[in-house]
Amino acid sequence: MQTLLAHCFVTLFVLFSLTCPALARSEPEAHKHRRRQQPASYLLYVGTYTSRDSKGIYVYRFRSGRLSQLGPDPLAVQAESPSFLAVDPTRHFLYAVNETDTYPGQPEQKSGGVSAFSIDRRSGRLKLLNMVLSGGAGPCFVSLDRTDKYVLVANYGSGSVAVFPVEPGGMLGKASAFIQNTGHSENVQRQEGPHAHDVALSPDNRFALAADLGLDKLLVYHFDPSNGSLTPNDPPSAGVMPGLGPRHFVFDTTGSFVYLLNEIKSSVTVFAYDQSAGSLHELSTVPAVPQGYAGENSAAEIALGRSGRFLYASNRGEDSIAVFAIDPRQHSLKPVQHIPTLGKTPRNFAIDPSGRYLLAANQDSGNIVVFEISPRDGTLRATGQVLEVPSPVCLVFVPER
Repeated sequence: MQTLLAHCFVTLFVLFSLTCPALARSEPEAHKHRRRQQPASYLLYVGTYTSRDSKGIYVYRFRSGRLSQLGPDPLAVQAESPSFLAVDPTRHFLYAVNETDTYPGQPEQKSGGVSAFSIDRRSGRLKLLNMVLSGGAGPCFVSLDRTDKYVLVANYGSGSVAVFPVEPGGMLGKASAFIQNTGHSENVQRQEGPHAHDVALSPDNRFALAADLGLDKLLVYHFDPSNGSLTPNDPPSAGVMPGLGPRHFVFDTTGSFVYLLNEIKSSVTVFAYDQSAGSLHELSTVPAVPQGYAGENSAAEIALGRSGRFLYASNRGEDSIAVFAIDPRQHSLKPVQHIPTLGKTPRNFAIDPSGRYLLAANQDSGNIVVFEISPRDGTLRATGQVLEVPSPVCLVFVPER
């Protein structure tokens, strides 16, 4: 009798499943849901200096706070000192400055290069599309405008900024704009002339800002996305205290404030930004190193946490990441942590797309160290993940297909 009842139950369940597709699919759909909940996997591209043992741009997999190699050889492409990197929003192309004083392969050309690569998101490999003259010596920063039609470059050695159109297929065209800065500031060793260190667009794509270490200025240009031109704004810049040495900057989440990292004096200057006029008003400057620190140091990188509540800056010399809490009313900065990067000379760091991890690139010790970010107070905790990479300079993430 029990066997007959069991047989009848199975028969009824099968018949009901055939007439009720939702029930028949319930288990596979659950599997699909679990797959959707799996942590995202990213390609991590690492720009380097090739003056030592590096050969170019390297690629690794980053998933759930862990770094690993994609295969036996992490070299994505061979290139000469591809220091700073930028990826277009389609994730099809990667752009790199070749930070040299002469054009790679053409020493008579007193200019570095800018290279365009296509991205194979399955293998992580890069393919060179073309390379163009950067327009000056020692290009050290690259970014894209908000339309993804132009690449902007800062030439540190000669103190100039340039704009290059992105052609169909990702290649770079002839420069659409070039501005050579002039002048100097009080540090005769570091500020004998202009040294453009960063150039990027405002959130509304109307203004390009450029931090110049040699001039102690944050320069402002009108940007025309229809033709890629730059013209000086009125006022054309905002100055900082002589000798600070502006390096990198970042906008806040509203686009109304700018945080400028000063390399020489290791500090952060907060500006109120007028989005309609492109003008800047200095609010405050705070040290990037702990109170009482008296050693040699030069600040390197700055980034805003994903929540917009915390700011991060790297220190070379003290070899730390400084963590600041942002006052939402006064927009002042309060130091909450200085944590060692477990390596030497943290030139760059990057926050992963989830906002949960910060990866510090220690240039001189040749390693990348993973830190977990506290969502409560923004502080960092080393996870124990350390990856050996030769002379890492810049880190960018690309979703892995």
